[in-house]
Amino acid sequence: MNAEQREQAEREQARRVLPPAPHPDPAPGRTEARRRHLLSEIDRQTRARSVLPVLRSKRRMALVLGAAVAAGATVVVLSLGSRTTGAPNVPPASAASVQVLERAALAAGATSQTKVLNGQYVYVKTVGHTSVLSENEAGQTELLREDDAMEQWTSVDGSEPTLQRKAGKDKLLPQESPANLNSPTYNFLAALPTDPHALLKQIREDAEKNHGAGSDSTTGPDQQAFVTIGDLLRNGVTPPATTAALYRAAALIPRVDTAPDAVDAAGRRGVAVARVHDGERTEWIFDASTNRLLGERTVLLKGNAWGKAGTVVTSVALVSSGIVTEAGQTP
Repeated sequence: MNAEQREQAEREQARRVLPPAPHPDPAPGRTEARRRHLLSEIDRQTRARSVLPVLRSKRRMALVLGAAVAAGATVVVLSLGSRTTGAPNVPPASAASVQVLERAALAAGATSQTKVLNGQYVYVKTVGHTSVLSENEAGQTELLREDDAMEQWTSVDGSEPTLQRKAGKDKLLPQESPANLNSPTYNFLAALPTDPHALLKQIREDAEKNHGAGSDSTTGPDQQAFVTIGDLLRNGVTPPATTAALYRAAALIPRVDTAPDAVDAAGRRGVAVARVHDGERTEWIFDASTNRLLGERTVLLKGNAWGKAGTVVTSVALVSSGIVTEAGQTP
């Protein structure tokens, strides 16, 4: 199957798994134009690797020093993408996943902006489970499934600690200062770039610090960027423009695809956008009618210490969220 046939097959797959969009699709050719642009940039960087190695080295150094111009920054990000995946022709996100993510972005962008004031809290309620390996009294390792249902109240400006409630018990969690991608506040999310390329650049730069070349991490920047975006999307309440940008940034990450028959921790079925890494598939599950994010889960594709192939290692579903005036209140 050649590239054109494979592309057509992906589009047919998308039409089978997706219902008619409740919001208008992008202008004709918009999604394809994005993909062609990304592929052409990667191809151009691949050719430039053998012709202008010194120039490319200077561009990377400029990124590290924070002195790259805007036009050059896009080139550097694409260069990092092909470099960290280990292959110049790594496949981009599939057509089916790009369509799901674009519909989710359109749905998010159509959401009315909630008025949020300093001193308020973001409330989120989730249900789900996580798996842990534990040593029993006989000294043998056994797999345990722990209930991870909780309610959480996070200060929108980071001025107060986060209140977390699990199994009826409250716990105060200190907010990192300043807020960051791993410990965000609503105000932090509102300040993120809404241009998908600029947003992914910032997320990838952060991923490079602990998961890039020279680190001991086996995750890699591409996978870590996907995980980080998923964590931010599960934050509960995120500005609509930021949410839309996060979905479109995810569509720029290589090897993002769709997964069939996805069920969240609340038993709701949906369409999943997924990425496979090291025998595990991370899935973001969307409502097929509203394009709203339902939850996330991690599924084993091959057996290991965590279970047999097909085991859902972790799963979390978003049940409720909103803005409240005090910690402990619900919307």
